Amino acid sequence: MALLIVNLDKVIGDAQAWRDTIAEQIPDLPVRFWPDAGDVKDIEYLAFMHPDFGLLPAFPNLKAMFSRSAGVESFINHPKLPKVPLGKVEPPGGDPMMTEYVVMHVLRFHRDMPAYQAAQAKREWRRVPIIRPEQRRVGFLGFGMMAKAPALVLQSLGFKVSAWVRSPRQTAEVPLFHGRDQLERFLAQTDIAVCLLPLTAETEGIFCARTFAMMPRGAMLVNVGRGKHVIDKDLIAALDAGQLSYAALDALWPEPLPPESPLWLHPKVTIMPHVARRPTVAQLATEIVANIKSLGAGGRLLQEIDLAREY
Repeated sequence: MALLIVNLDKVIGDAQAWRDTIAEQIPDLPVRFWPDAGDVKDIEYLAFMHPDFGLLPAFPNLKAMFSRSAGVESFINHPKLPKVPLGKVEPPGGDPMMTEYVVMHVLRFHRDMPAYQAAQAKREWRRVPIIRPEQRRVGFLGFGMMAKAPALVLQSLGFKVSAWVRSPRQTAEVPLFHGRDQLERFLAQTDIAVCLLPLTAETEGIFCARTFAMMPRGAMLVNVGRGKHVIDKDLIAALDAGQLSYAALDALWPEPLPPESPLWLHPKVTIMPHVARRPTVAQLATEIVANIKSLGAGGRLLQEIDLAREY
């Protein structure tokens, strides 16, 4: 039995940090790093980020794979994708970095900080009515692990928080809307939309002229999902027309954002270079180990990806 790590040691920590952290939890698990896979028959687990299955060999005894990628749309249809369970490796309670990032931008927009900063640049003493948290409605598109923590923090601050999800589910945390039939009703009562959706055929381009028109005039957008969730030209048109007030974009398409993109210098847009969060070796290794132990005890992957749904 061995674990092969692909690319994770290049972008998060280094090989020694991965070896040391995993050894603390499963001392007898050999850890290898691509391209030094050794005998492919030893590899039972594969953990990766941005994999190229065209370069990877076949692993005849592979039992499971673990993906750190923010989305799986770039590889789930690859013809050489192994036919074994695929799981995400994310902290089960979300990530404090994502929570602080989402809350930061919601509070910036709620308190009209971009306008105050513009006024300061003009030496203008700007005093306007202030909206209280209970008067502001924050809507999360997607209500998985990364969304729940910031949603509950904002709720604790007095904001009216709701969420929109693909399918019906039971929850007592926030009011839920679901499915395409309820999207317009959800957006109509959302002043600040926070996108944490997976990218699928259904969600690509979900923020477009049609859906911006569903939102209250002056609404705001925080996108920490995927760049292809937003149609850039429609966003700019909505901002210029006053239908939207502000947008904060951490996920963009393409990345890096080309210098000629009009988003860079738009006065109502905040561009962040995909930095909402940076997981640690300890976080990811602990989740990989928990999955391996679950499988070893006859259980399932803790966060298995449904390939048909693409998340």
